[in-house]
Amino acid sequence: MKLVSWNVNGIRARHAQVHAWIERERPDVVCLQETKAAPEQVVIPEALAKYSAFWNLAEKKGYAGTATFSKAKPLGTTFGIGIREHDREGRVITTEFADFFLVNVYVPNSKRDLSRLTYRQRWDRDFLAFLKKLERKKPVVFCGDLNVAHTEIDLARPKQNVKNHGFTPEERAGFDALVRAGFVDTFRVFEKAGGHYTWWSQMTGARSRNIGWRIDYFLISEALRPRLKSATIHHAIAGSDHCPVGIELKNARSAGRAS
Repeated sequence: MKLVSWNVNGIRARHAQVHAWIERERPDVVCLQETKAAPEQVVIPEALAKYSAFWNLAEKKGYAGTATFSKAKPLGTTFGIGIREHDREGRVITTEFADFFLVNVYVPNSKRDLSRLTYRQRWDRDFLAFLKKLERKKPVVFCGDLNVAHTEIDLARPKQNVKNHGFTPEERAGFDALVRAGFVDTFRVFEKAGGHYTWWSQMTGARSRNIGWRIDYFLISEALRPRLKSATIHHAIAGSDHCPVGIELKNARSAGRAS
């Protein structure tokens, strides 16, 4: 099963790039973040026309938002995490499949002046509690723009950014809590080195020089690790200031035989 995720930074401006990418990748599920639009405002890429589509919109028009597209119809779909403070910005879609939940998430940015850092810490605690509640029923996959570089190898210039949004000790501690809770950073299962990023500033030619941050992720419950076949950063896919990321999971039967 191939799952992909992309912060498109405005789907209305990216439908051509999304179409080309989906046509090439042919994933089973597509998770998009920062859609910034309602479905009726969007030219749905032809490659996604046959997928079941689920949109979660922010109350503020043209802001945030998520969308999930699935070839197979999910068993169920929910929006948000059940806390009004967090659910006004369209940041979470959960789709239930036979053997796992998939959570598409666009985590709040703490802002350049850190004015939302305290809120971000509340979000991190509440989101983790939400994931663990799901996990009591079945394993969890979650993906999206987590708006934090976890370790020093996850950004090009860690020393210059220690107290900057996206790399504060508080935000990194939130990611540490996910790992302590048993969630696996899938990309790091396969790649231990630095230099692999998913977001680049649109100023100063950062992308061409690979001065970036890894802030887009797939994490999975430990129970799913035997099924993890690959984890990929599609760094060559342009359009947004983020690039897509993805994983492949073996089906449950083949994973069982492999073990």
